[in-house]
Amino acid sequence: MNGEMETATQDQVWAQDDLLKLLEAMKVALPQKDLTKYKTSESHLDWQKVAFNSYTAEMCKQKWQEVSKEIRKFRTLTELIVDAQDYIKNPYKGKKLKKHPDFPKKPLTPYFRFFMEKRAKYAKLHPEMSNLDLTKILSKKYRELPDKKKKKYVEDFLRDKEAFVQSMLKFREEHPDLVESMTKKGSNVPEKPKTPQQLWYNHEKKAFLKSHPDATTKDIKESLGKQWTQLSDKKRLKWITKSLEQQKQYEETMREYIQQHPELNMTQGDIVKSTLTKAERQLKDKSDGRPDKPPPNGYSMFCAELMSSMKDVPSTERMVMCSQRWKLLKQSEKDSYQKRCEQRKKEYEIEMNRLPSHTHMSIFSLFYPCLILHCSPLQASPEKPKRPISAMFIFSEEKRPKLQQERPDLSDSELTRLLARMWNELSDKKKEKYKRLETVLKAESMKKEKEDRSRLPDPPKTAQDIWQQSVIGDYLARFKNDRPKAQKAMEATWNTMEKKEKIMWIKKAAEDQKRYDRDLCEMRSPATAIASGKKMKFEGEPKKPPSNGYQKFSQEMLSNGELNHLPMKERMTEIGGRWQRLPQKEKDRYKKIAEEKQKQYKVQLEQWLAVRTHWGQEKASSEADTSSEEDDDDDDVSAALLFASIQPSRREMSVATKQPLFFFHLQNDDDDDDDDDDDDEDEDDDEAEDKENKSEDSSSESSSAETSDSDSD
Repeated sequence: MNGEMETATQDQVWAQDDLLKLLEAMKVALPQKDLTKYKTSESHLDWQKVAFNSYTAEMCKQKWQEVSKEIRKFRTLTELIVDAQDYIKNPYKGKKLKKHPDFPKKPLTPYFRFFMEKRAKYAKLHPEMSNLDLTKILSKKYRELPDKKKKKYVEDFLRDKEAFVQSMLKFREEHPDLVESMTKKGSNVPEKPKTPQQLWYNHEKKAFLKSHPDATTKDIKESLGKQWTQLSDKKRLKWITKSLEQQKQYEETMREYIQQHPELNMTQGDIVKSTLTKAERQLKDKSDGRPDKPPPNGYSMFCAELMSSMKDVPSTERMVMCSQRWKLLKQSEKDSYQKRCEQRKKEYEIEMNRLPSHTHMSIFSLFYPCLILHCSPLQASPEKPKRPISAMFIFSEEKRPKLQQERPDLSDSELTRLLARMWNELSDKKKEKYKRLETVLKAESMKKEKEDRSRLPDPPKTAQDIWQQSVIGDYLARFKNDRPKAQKAMEATWNTMEKKEKIMWIKKAAEDQKRYDRDLCEMRSPATAIASGKKMKFEGEPKKPPSNGYQKFSQEMLSNGELNHLPMKERMTEIGGRWQRLPQKEKDRYKKIAEEKQKQYKVQLEQWLAVRTHWGQEKASSEADTSSEEDDDDDDVSAALLFASIQPSRREMSVATKQPLFFFHLQNDDDDDDDDDDDDEDEDDDEAEDKENKSEDSSSESSSAETSDSDSD
């Protein structure tokens, strides 16, 4: 199948409009200050952002390389002269205000005046001294200078400062557009959150300057830099917590700022960046009671254990030594590291599941009982979409009962509009209270979601994943721990492997799928199976299409095999990210396709239901004619049309009866069992197909053989 896709890519003819759209997309993806050579920019270009319509990133890149071969990439002297003339007429093209040629120069401080005056003299007296040593001496001399002598430098500075202020006023008059654009830009941008060390440094700096008023910036850094490394974990945790609070607040304000300034073209990924280092994150996890995360594979575990005894070896040489020693290990020793790693992962999951879920619900229940009902895991159904937790929603839920009593004439929608107006008129100080509650409730909600996700069994692995996991150590050692290169090499090896070599891994993937199904069945009780509304299959029933544009886009991405090298969780994350980056025009196109499919599906479903109903009525009447009077009741039951709420999503099919028009014929136990077996086989076939798509299309024959073996078992 991959071969077919490649030939399709090569044979596809690009229309002129598509080529122009490709160039426009490349132009948008380039950085604002594109000052590097074209080859460098081309290598750094994110082709995923360039991809559009049915053209993938690889197709766009390939087409650009074809087009670029037809263009000359050097400049003639004529072109350079035109640029030079333009530069002479308008030499300033920068965006920084202070680099403008007419921008007035700031006056030197009193210390710098003293430094510039004395530097040449001291440099002659001490030629062996470096610039740094000279600076230290002159800095000390200036601090020891009496106020009477310092006064001369201070007066000169104040005189020049007045002249600078006058020059700035003149500059503003002559260049009002420059000043306005620079003051507007960035004035309202939220300040980025500070790291724990920066917060601690700013706090300690004030105290240090009180005791050492003449200290330079370098002195402060030298003194305080050592203290941070010697701080106890308890004190460091205090600043880590403050930094995380700042980060949360920054993300919220940035989301609002991005909505107000769509021209910035920023995404969620641009603002969500951690302020913690790896060590600080581990310390925070440890304080929260979380266990240490296990290494991803056996090779990483081997390196971690070996590095603990190599503290004297330079960090650049450690990985090389680890790689060399790993190569010397026997395969059985490598396997033992892999087994230990898997065991550590299982223990880690068990420990994570044991973590207590700290809840603040008892505090809020005194003031906001309606919120407890809204957020309580006992009340909420897993199928129902959760209402968003926001400060405005908390405010509305608190005020709604009182308003309903005061204004019984208003409908629900009118009440909601009135509450929205009240919220907008509320002062920022009063809003703070609800925003704090929103933060806590969101944290609780996220914790609950993580707990729910952690309860599920490990997702099944593809044949390629299992094979890669067994050989990752060797490839990392070969490529000196360069993971991207190792990943590419493994993919290339897997693609060139013969079917016979892949069969063993496909079998293991099928076993892992069975393990996943078994674990899933053990977790689900009959009650949860009914509650989850598991789809029942009927003969000839049309397949349900995607309900929205995103589902259609996801199906397309999963079926084209582009993301088969990623695990399922990362695959879905990547699809979500691509959907967010998709232009609105493309999203609307997918939405239209989904709507058309839904319309077709409804027509097909109505036809299918009509056929089933007609057939059932004929069968019921024929059985009623041939049956005896004694067995009338039993025959009527066996041939009757039973209406049951099997799939709530299709209830709109019968408005008059308020029940879905689903029918099935009662059979004996043996027939039911056979049907169940058939359904199970269908599901197994579907899963086997998914597994084949995920691993490799070229291994379809061996995979289908393995599926039939597993079915017969």
